[in-house]
Amino acid sequence: MQTHLRGRDMITTQEWTKDELDTVMDVALDLKRKRAMGVPHAYLRDKVLAMLFFFSSTRTRTSFEAGMAQLGGHAQFIESSTTQISHGDTAKEIGEILGRYNDGIAIREVTWGVGNKYIVDVAESSRVPVLNMQCDFYHPFQALADLLTIIEQKGDPRGLTVDVSYAYASSYQKPLSVPQSLILLLTRYGANVRLTHPPEFKLMPDIVEQARENARRARGSFELVDDFDAGFQGADVIYPKSWGCTLTTPDLEESAEISKQYTDWIADERRMGMAHERAIYMHCLPADRNIEVTDGVIDGPNSRVYDEAENRLHVQKAVMALTL
Repeated sequence: MQTHLRGRDMITTQEWTKDELDTVMDVALDLKRKRAMGVPHAYLRDKVLAMLFFFSSTRTRTSFEAGMAQLGGHAQFIESSTTQISHGDTAKEIGEILGRYNDGIAIREVTWGVGNKYIVDVAESSRVPVLNMQCDFYHPFQALADLLTIIEQKGDPRGLTVDVSYAYASSYQKPLSVPQSLILLLTRYGANVRLTHPPEFKLMPDIVEQARENARRARGSFELVDDFDAGFQGADVIYPKSWGCTLTTPDLEESAEISKQYTDWIADERRMGMAHERAIYMHCLPADRNIEVTDGVIDGPNSRVYDEAENRLHVQKAVMALTL
């Protein structure tokens, strides 16, 4: 249990030690238990979290707002396009000023080539912790929620086979941040991680190398797979979701056209039958139903998507309670 986390940023889990991440899991489980039993836990009374959004949200906004309220504080919603941020407020000014008004700053900015740099720049100018609610590179709180779900459902991740896979979706070209954060975090915990994707949908090479090194240090494994069915074979955890081929082309329309080659990359009942008999299906949501995943899978007995979504609340509360 680490007790020195007050004031720490959470921009990527790679910047936290495994002991520190274990502390997040411990505190998240304690807070989850307290909420289930109706035990008050207003650890952040009178504290305010500024939540700055450049990108629409459902689970992220509602879970952070609910979490701050349950911790006795207040979440301040700030939409970039309806403030002076859209007219010239710089990252330095946001860090300096919101860091003086508030006790923490949380930011969601997923614009490719912009988001992570903006969050880092705000953090450099802020006197309070900065939390990454999702950027173009990382989605740390989703990965932490996924880790907590795997621990609850499957036990110690060490030795589990986890398939982090691309799947087709028609809604929009989604960021790389979820699969990148997943492969970074799960390899820290000794899981046998498969990264499955078509050749055009590769992830950032330096992040893939970090995941490979994480696996070596934790004595797990990390492998690249280019066959959708092969990724399911014998897996304990199935996590197929869409992302754009950003590293192949920055053009979203071209990315959408390329993705149409892979409309058969859908999580369905036949493929779930190829996984371990007690495998669980996970997705960060929202999923493109009957395009990315069939109703039979996402609503089926192997699905843990709602437990996973709930755990966003608990891990975020844990990080806020520890850092703010």
